[in-house]
Amino acid sequence: MEGIRLENKEIKSPEEIDKFIRFLSGEKRYSDYTLRNYLHAIRSFVSWLDGQKKQVQISEVNQSLARDYIIESQQIRSKRTVRNHISAMRSFYQFCQSRNYLNNNPFRNLTLPKLEKKLPVFLSQEELIQLLEAPLKLAISSPHAEMIRVRDCIIMELLYGGGLRVSEVVGLNHGDLDLPKSLVRILGKGRKERVVPIPERTSSLLISFRENFCLDASSSSPLFTSSKAQRLTSRNVQLRLKKYLAFCQLPQDVTPHKLRHSFATHLLDNGADLRSVQELLGHSSLSTTQVYTHVSVGRLKKAHKLAHPRA
Repeated sequence: MEGIRLENKEIKSPEEIDKFIRFLSGEKRYSDYTLRNYLHAIRSFVSWLDGQKKQVQISEVNQSLARDYIIESQQIRSKRTVRNHISAMRSFYQFCQSRNYLNNNPFRNLTLPKLEKKLPVFLSQEELIQLLEAPLKLAISSPHAEMIRVRDCIIMELLYGGGLRVSEVVGLNHGDLDLPKSLVRILGKGRKERVVPIPERTSSLLISFRENFCLDASSSSPLFTSSKAQRLTSRNVQLRLKKYLAFCQLPQDVTPHKLRHSFATHLLDNGADLRSVQELLGHSSLSTTQVYTHVSVGRLKKAHKLAHPRA
C-alpha cells in the first residue's frame, strides 16, 4: 500500500490515515488506546485489500466488496472485533467524504453480526468486602510494603466505591481530589469531566496516603505511582488485582471493570435511580446503563421464585 488513489488524487495512505487519527485525537479527543484500535482496524482492511486478486483501491470499494470483507473477517475474528473494525471503517470513510476525497461510504448501512447480549458479571457484596480488605492482609515482601498496601487498598476502593474505570484511576492527579468534600474529578472517555463522590473511608485513606507516602503532592503529580515513583499503568492494577483475587480465592477472570459493574449493580439493588447511576458511571447514553437493570430484575425474579409461596 505505497499509494492509494482517492478520487483522482494520488496520496500516501499513511498520511491520510494520520490525518484521520489526528482528527480523532484532536477533535474527538479519543484515548490512545482507542486510537490504536482504529489504526489497527484500518490497516487490517487495507492489508485485506492488498490480498485480493484484483488490485482494488480504497476509492473503488463498493458495498459488495465491503460485505465480502465482513463475511471473511468472521472466519478469523470474533463478532465483537468484526463490529469494532467495521465501525472504524465507517468512520474513516465518513471522514474521507467530509474532506471530499470520496463520494460514498461502502460500509454504511451494512448488516453486522449480532452479538449475544451478556449481562455484566459482578461480585456479591460479601465477596467485595473480602477483596477490599485483601491489600491490608496479604503479605508483601518489599521495603515499600506499607505504601503498596495503602495504595492498593485505595485503588480497590475507587474501582468499586467510586465506580471508576481503571484508566480513570491511574490517570488521577493530586489536583483531582477534593478530600474535605469526599469528591474526585474524573477525566473520562472522550475527555469528558465528571465529579463523583467517594466513601469517607476512602477519603481518610487518601489523606493518610498523601501525608505518609507521597513525595510530590503537587496538583499535576500522579496520585498513584510505583515504588520507583512512576505513574501506575492499567496493566499494573490488573496484575495487582489478580494477586488479591487469588488470596481471597475468588475467580481469576474478575477484572477491574467488573468491580465497576458491581458498583452499578449494588447501587440499583439498593434503590438508586437509573439516571443517577448513569451520571456516576459517566455514560453518555442511558441505554448503556440500562443493562444493569436486567441484572437487578433477574436477581429479584430469582429471589421471588425461591421465597414466594405462590412462585
